[in-house]
Amino acid sequence: MKIENGWLNIIQNWIYPPTCLLCGDDGQRRLDLCGACERQLPRTGTACLRCGEALPEGAPSPCGRCLRHPPPFDSCRAAFRYEEPIRHLIHGLKFGHRHACARTLGELAAAHFRTHAELPELIVPVPLHASRYRERGFNQSLEIARHLSRNLQVPLEFRALTRNRTTRPQAELSAEERRKNIRGAFRMERAVNVRHVAIFDDVVTTGATAGELARTLRAAGVERIDVWAVARA
Repeated sequence: MKIENGWLNIIQNWIYPPTCLLCGDDGQRRLDLCGACERQLPRTGTACLRCGEALPEGAPSPCGRCLRHPPPFDSCRAAFRYEEPIRHLIHGLKFGHRHACARTLGELAAAHFRTHAELPELIVPVPLHASRYRERGFNQSLEIARHLSRNLQVPLEFRALTRNRTTRPQAELSAEERRKNIRGAFRMERAVNVRHVAIFDDVVTTGATAGELARTLRAAGVERIDVWAVARA
């Protein structure tokens, strides 16, 4: 199977050579990014290992807020800061339906987590409510997670959890409003039967959505819950 996939990749790259999604130059390393644009990506620097929020260089981790009020997950890591041009790639997928962005973001995230995180037994993308899915036509976190899962060879589970009610867009709300808005929004549809899960989202801002998912997974018996994201706002 690996040999077949290797030939498929060679043929695909010959017919459709990778092209930089940001500047249009030739892509490198099978990525739809050129070397110059890849070097400009806003990679995550020093951050709290518990909530993922940026910290000054040399600052202790966990941060003071996490020591006072630990989040319901065990760690939060993001490959990039939510700044340009990562924001452009995420928006290109989410609002422009540019699915090539999903592959590129998934491969970039895989490269980061392969060296900066302990691999989980299962990756669980943040689910969309059925009405939002019909409106958009796809779940951007799931589309990125498909490539992340394939690259890391970690199973992907996107049917065990559902979003059981519609919620207001989190981007419109304050941190406290986000927590109230998302409370009780997820439901376990079937057991995952693993000890260690990584929740995956395209962007983490306050961690409210990931926190509510973590509570749902914890109640179902999952012992360790990490949060992974392409970007941290």
